Amino acid sequence: MGWKSKAILPFAYRVTRRLQKEDNNPIFYQEKIFSELISKARHTQFGKDHDLASIKSHDDFKLNVPLKDYNDIKPYIERIQQGQCDVLWPGLPKYFVGTSGTTSGVKYIPLTKESMPYHFASARNATFQFCTQHQLLNIFDGKMMFLSGSPELYKKGVINTGRLSGIVNNEIPNWLRSNQIPTYQTNCIDDWEEKIKQIVLESHDQNMTMISGITPWIIMYAEYLLDHAGKPTLKDIFPQLKLIIHGGVNFGPYKEKLYRLAGEGVKYMETYPASEGYIASQVPDDQGLRLNVNGGIFFEFIEPKDIDKGGRRLSLKEVELGKAYAIILNNNAGFFSYILGDTVKFIKKNPYRLIITGRLSQFISAFGEHVIVSEVERAMERSSKQVGVMINEFSIAPNISPDQQTKGYHEWFVEFDEERVDVRSFSKILDENMRAENFHYKDLVKGKIIDPLRIVPIKKNGFRDYMKSIGKLGGQNKVPKLANDRLHANRLLEYKIDL
Repeated sequence: MGWKSKAILPFAYRVTRRLQKEDNNPIFYQEKIFSELISKARHTQFGKDHDLASIKSHDDFKLNVPLKDYNDIKPYIERIQQGQCDVLWPGLPKYFVGTSGTTSGVKYIPLTKESMPYHFASARNATFQFCTQHQLLNIFDGKMMFLSGSPELYKKGVINTGRLSGIVNNEIPNWLRSNQIPTYQTNCIDDWEEKIKQIVLESHDQNMTMISGITPWIIMYAEYLLDHAGKPTLKDIFPQLKLIIHGGVNFGPYKEKLYRLAGEGVKYMETYPASEGYIASQVPDDQGLRLNVNGGIFFEFIEPKDIDKGGRRLSLKEVELGKAYAIILNNNAGFFSYILGDTVKFIKKNPYRLIITGRLSQFISAFGEHVIVSEVERAMERSSKQVGVMINEFSIAPNISPDQQTKGYHEWFVEFDEERVDVRSFSKILDENMRAENFHYKDLVKGKIIDPLRIVPIKKNGFRDYMKSIGKLGGQNKVPKLANDRLHANRLLEYKIDL
């Protein structure tokens, strides 16, 4: 073990003990954060508009501060952009995170001097806990790959603005920066393919011990690197590679391919970061993700069906196992009662562990079936294992009125890793697994209201080419798994394989 890992070791064990203490008393930390947030924000413009000073309990809070989406917050953001202080949170934000929204255009999420440290510290602490329990702390002696967006910033009004991963890149402390790959200059390359090629040149002969990024982009880097080096696995190039940190999408549909590309002897850690805060991360030898109960966020939960009805909002102590909830977020950047957009399900309470089940905006209910992301991902993962094929990417949309002779159906755009796949046989297996996942879908197909699903095979790298064509290749951009419209589907037809 090198000097850096030896220096980190005592601190890493202290962090691990602290996280275990938080797990043992999560409600205490959540209630403490709630009180701190209300106290700190009550004199802001938002606090005055919602009479935060009068709030004594969570029930008071729910009455005073109804659920909000970004459009409800946007007028406050515009005041901040004009230079007004004490709008959502005391002072001015340190940064804005620019994110693409489906209905709101570009969204600007504030990062304050209070919230910013939690983004890095929460990720660092989760990594320390994972590494101490897996005896992987010597990874800090080698090079560490962070596949991120550009660290270049621009001004939105008076606030420095950029992508979350790029902003975090600017905040990496000096003790870690010397281990970091790629270089700042390479990270600033806009074209993602050119960027990956340059990262390959910078990294192929390094002592890489860890790789971190959104799963599809880790796979893209691995494929380019292996092609460059003429090697079968990452372990053949980086014998000391011990850890891959992934997130951004469900790992299930991608894991078999990444396992194959990485080789034997690599651990995998899932993270759940968001622009609004660090939500959860994987704990060694435990199912589900550990909710970040002491990370500057007070969490609320509501069943998706109740959002538009102003239904019951639950604190952490009130959630039930096995139910799907939308996350409502209150943070130390001034977002209150904010609908994050993700849905989760708790699988354990002592300590709290959750799984991500999808996005509120990603579902299909064109025929009344209400199919959600977790269902299609499980069906795809099960089907690919049954058939023994690997899936690079997929996306689904309804085809409501194909022609007068055909009923509507779900159209699956699938990029297979193998060139020769019996698409017709795979479609039947996938449809059977979808029926097992969603009884509404099963009844619609069985009742001949809709036809069984159909697969449109996509050319190799077709999804990458599509994302590049719309200017969203790389970084934190992801192909939507589900859409209730055909905005993406009609464009993806340009990349289909003609059978």
